[in-house]
Amino acid sequence: MVSNRIQQTILVILPIVLLAFAGCKVSYKLTGASIDYTKVKTISLETFQNRAAYQWGPMAPMLNETLSDVFIQQTKLVQVPRGGDLQLAGEIVAYDQFNKSISSDGYSAMVQLKITVNVRFTNNTNHEEDFERQFSATRDFDATQSLESVQDELVTQMIKEIVESIFNNAVANW
Repeated sequence: MVSNRIQQTILVILPIVLLAFAGCKVSYKLTGASIDYTKVKTISLETFQNRAAYQWGPMAPMLNETLSDVFIQQTKLVQVPRGGDLQLAGEIVAYDQFNKSISSDGYSAMVQLKITVNVRFTNNTNHEEDFERQFSATRDFDATQSLESVQDELVTQMIKEIVESIFNNAVANW
């Protein structure tokens, strides 16, 4: 008898609870950006040039495209050619490879690839947030591989890491 009464209660309450939750929508988006959109509406991204001694043609366009994409996807800022409320400028200043470890036969076993980007950030609504600094990323690869065989993948990874750091330093003030 008791279990029958519990079943009836559940059958009455369950549709009410389901209807109540069906009308609810929970939405949460964490982009990492903490921008006061009442003050900051635009961003200018200067084209970053490759000023490194060692050059790889696709690197600067990859950096510029990734930087632009991150600000489009993760903020509501409108990109303008110049004079934005926020301004990012800079250049790739280093692209190097180093022997990281030596094997027992005296030859290189691991090679480290490193990119360094110098960035100048200006917040025209709050100059206390302005900065100029360098961002670097490294990746290691086996010395038996040629740079040409791993370069595209490693540079893509490093650029994503550098752009994430630039984004966080520029607009994620938490």
